[in-house]
Amino acid sequence: MIHRIRRLKEAGLLSLNCRNGDYILQYNSRRFYPLVDDKVLCKQRMLQYKLPVPVLIGLVSLMHETAHFNEILGDHSEFVIKPAHGSGGDGIMVVTGRRRDYFIDSDGKMIDQDTLEHHLTNVIGGLYSLGGQPDVAMIETLVHFDPAFSRLTYHGVPDIRVIVYKGYPVMAMSRLPTRQSHGKANLHQGAIGVGIDLATGVTMGGVSGNSAVAHHPDTGAPIAGFQVPGWSRILQMSASCYEAVGLGYLGADIVLDRDFGPLILELNARPGLNIQLANRKGLRSRLLAVDALGERHDSPEQRAQWSAATFGNSTPDKPVNSEQLQATS
Repeated sequence: MIHRIRRLKEAGLLSLNCRNGDYILQYNSRRFYPLVDDKVLCKQRMLQYKLPVPVLIGLVSLMHETAHFNEILGDHSEFVIKPAHGSGGDGIMVVTGRRRDYFIDSDGKMIDQDTLEHHLTNVIGGLYSLGGQPDVAMIETLVHFDPAFSRLTYHGVPDIRVIVYKGYPVMAMSRLPTRQSHGKANLHQGAIGVGIDLATGVTMGGVSGNSAVAHHPDTGAPIAGFQVPGWSRILQMSASCYEAVGLGYLGADIVLDRDFGPLILELNARPGLNIQLANRKGLRSRLLAVDALGERHDSPEQRAQWSAATFGNSTPDKPVNSEQLQATS
């Protein structure tokens, strides 16, 4: 047992207990949690710091407002319904079109008005919220993903998760929707996690669960070697989230819209550890490298540049395998 722990430390892996005790507890003040746990407040904060986000169409917070959903929706035929306090992608409904009295979801299924209003009442009632508390349904514009990703997704919008420590991006991955994940970029529901080289924005190997993946299971396209568009902008945006919400350890989830470029979808104060498996590298060694900095960089641009230069794929991080990662949980 002691030998295994020593090997994990030598590989630079961040364990769940270490993440919680040494980083989240120490660097994430609880008074800042509402700024990320409440997606409405988070969106307002991003806009305050001039960070781009999907447009908010409206909010539904009271049961009687569900009957007026069409008035709130206006002439929008494409939209996304999200619980303001949801997590893990639960309760998200994606509507890609409208046909007479029916809405069309991301799987091409028809949804009638009653079903949609019932979903809204479930959201408001707290069915999908953290702790089961009453919630607010957010209606946002639908993101149209950058066509560069068309061979790497199935019926959904791929996103990019960047771990940011003390304002420095330290690791990134893309989450690719699959048929198994029902078009959602959620690893626990079957999406693929793909490591991204911080220096170049080029994808590396993929992982599904604890198994390595070389090709997208639905499109057959190779996962490695894809250049993520606008990479330097993505790193700068993720670094800017540090000033926006004050959390020292966070995950920034970013999507690439075909018309508006990178948009911040949401932030996470407790980002998961599977990003280490997607990158085949440990997080802890990178966090320690940030701690070892003598003089810190003031601007997000400088921090993003330092991270790209320091944590690029050519850096000698020790590889991580699925057995090691499972031992950290």
